[in-house]
Amino acid sequence: MTEKEQFIANFKARTKKFAVDIIKFCNSLKTCKASAVVTYQLVKSATSVGANYRAACRARSEKEFYSKICIVVEEADESLYWLEVIEASELAEDIKELKRLLPESEEILKVVGKTKDTLSKKTRIKNENYLWRVVDIQTYKP
Repeated sequence: MTEKEQFIANFKARTKKFAVDIIKFCNSLKTCKASAVVTYQLVKSATSVGANYRAACRARSEKEFYSKICIVVEEADESLYWLEVIEASELAEDIKELKRLLPESEEILKVVGKTKDTLSKKTRIKNENYLWRVVDIQTYKP
């Protein structure tokens, strides 16, 4: 297994563990109307991180991969947001687990954010090169 394949396998496992840990954490929140709404939103976004990362890994093209990674970034950011809301509203019974999940969420967001940024720069360079070729063809005079 190559280093890249090992990273992908590890990150798939990490995002799945994150989803499972979030589900378990949400079951420990204080019981109130607000926690039901926050739990629903957090579980949706956290499970979507892993599911869309897996989908990205099966992408049939670079454009499809980029599209899925953009979704993963959005969902990871949303998960971090809901964890911050839980912290600010003091809904967590298990403060230790919240303090563990916050940096994990940030780290996942950094990894996929960096991937998105790298692909974005790569795509921009390709598009710029394409545009220059189009301009060269249009202005070419034999």
